[in-house]
Amino acid sequence: MTVNRITLFKIPEEAARAKLVEIYKTLQQRALKDGKPYILGAKVGSAFPDQRSQGYTFAVQTTFASADDMAYYDSACSAHADLKSYAKTVSQGNMVVYFENALE
Repeated sequence: MTVNRITLFKIPEEAARAKLVEIYKTLQQRALKDGKPYILGAKVGSAFPDQRSQGYTFAVQTTFASADDMAYYDSACSAHADLKSYAKTVSQGNMVVYFENALE
């Protein structure tokens, strides 16, 4: 079963969100494990304004083949480290949840 990861950011500036989109556009190609791309898919975008969003303005869904691949993404992936470095400078908070799809 694949692992789906949802990451939410509180990034108030539109320009900063646009730059994050640009970083994510190349993430799948730059994120390598054993010399091969390992992120199965990514979807990103600014959240629609809605009080239920609780201040989160940017959403990301990434899909991995396994929990081990997601752990590598968090701890050893240089492309993800670059992304995190930028996000830390523009985000006022973030949240991450991950799950296996119970419908598969």
